[in-house]
Parts: sequence; C-alpha cells; structure tokens
Amino acid sequence: MLNWCGKWGRRCFGAVMVLISVQHAWAGEVTVSAAASLTNAFKDIAQIYQTHYPDAKVNLNFAASGALLQQIAKGAPVDVFASADQETMDAAEKQGLIVSAGRHDFAHNRLVLIVPTDSQFAFKQLQDLNQVAVKRIALGLPASVPVGRYAVQAMSAAKLWPALENKMISTQNVRQSLDYVARGEVDAGFVYASDATILRDKIKVAFEISLDSVIAYPIAPIKDSKHSEEAKRFIQFVSSAAGQAILVKYGFLKP
Repeated sequence: MLNWCGKWGRRCFGAVMVLISVQHAWAGEVTVSAAASLTNAFKDIAQIYQTHYPDAKVNLNFAASGALLQQIAKGAPVDVFASADQETMDAAEKQGLIVSAGRHDFAHNRLVLIVPTDSQFAFKQLQDLNQVAVKRIALGLPASVPVGRYAVQAMSAAKLWPALENKMISTQNVRQSLDYVARGEVDAGFVYASDATILRDKIKVAFEISLDSVIAYPIAPIKDSKHSEEAKRFIQFVSSAAGQAILVKYGFLKP
C-alpha cells in the first residue's frame, strides 16, 4: 500500500485508510423486503438494530407480499423477505428463492373491519356490509395482497362472496386500504389489527373478523443474498426480545 502511494506518502496513506473505513462501515448492509403492514414496526426495528450494530445499514422496501415476491423472482437485490402470509412464502420456497432452513414465523396478526371515525354505520358483523346504503369497501387485491385473501375467505365462509364483490374498491396494499378509510373515500375497509393502531384520530375498528386459520408472518433469508451473515443477524434481531417488543407496540401478536 505504501509503495502504491509513492511520493504522496502520508497524505495518500490517510486517504486509503478513510476509504477502508467507509468500506467497513458498509460491510453490514442488508436489504429487507417486508409486507406493507410491517412498515412502522420495521422502521423502528431497523433504527434500533443500527444503534445496536453501528456497522450495519438496513435498507427497507415495503409493498404487498405478492408484489415483493415478484420483485425477488425477477432478481431484485434483496437479502431478507418478510411476508404477511404463509402462501406467499410457500411460493418463494417452491421457486427456490429463500433459504428454507432459515424460515420461521415471527409475528401473528388479526383481521378487522375499520370505518372512518365519523361513520354513521354501526357494523357488528360481516352481514351488515350487505346493506343497500353501503356502497364502497376497500379490499386489497386478493391475487397479491394477503389481507385481501383473508377477507375474501371470511366473506366466503359467511356466504357473502361474491354477492359483495361489486362493492369492493381494489387497493394495492393494506396501507392503501387504511388511507382510503381515513380519507372517507370508502364506507369501510379490511385491514390488520396492527394497521388500526395508526391514524386513530381518523379511523376506528368496527369489529374483529374470525378466521379458520391464524394470520402468521414468516421471515426468511434470500438464497442468492450477497449479505447472508447480515441477513441472519437481522432476522435474529426481529425475533429477539427487543424486536418482539416493537412488534407488540404496533399491535402484532407474538408467534
């Protein structure tokens, strides 16, 4: 290194050491693709994680679980995938995109129906959505948004689907459904209980919806990750006491 610096001597050596320091600072970089419902919780987790590990840098990417899977399948540089359902993670595993041995559930959630705070509807059960006065209901696209699939399953079990289908306003992810309700653009919307902890001054929970299956969130490292060790460390942190405390704070349940 000193020979390469030649006549520049100490000044060049110092510049090289700065470069090495910068490279070391980025050594712990990890990109996490997570379901939209995890936005607030994972932002907090990433911040505290970086405080615990000063050499780490967490890049977060949020969207519907199905959209994230498509990105990963197309070669997006992702290290960790956190889905809002088992079906999407199963698809990722079948496509050979994740390290199966590193997959596990880190949180549970509940399905709820929300309405604007000034809503005049007194919804008590799914059958109430069949009222003529109810015109617009926000629903995540079932093909790519897990909360939409859960909601359709519930309506089908109550023999209300597809009768209610024409009232549904499709959304790209659960947070868009939350926003539609908060702005009063729809009469009601299907979201997770964790989402209902946000915008409490604009929305309220009408009731919780029973499901035949548990809403479990799996997380796994990506098989082609270039930061596999950092991916493992981040996943471990999510499941640690510190990570779980943040998730509970935002309305998630422990697995």
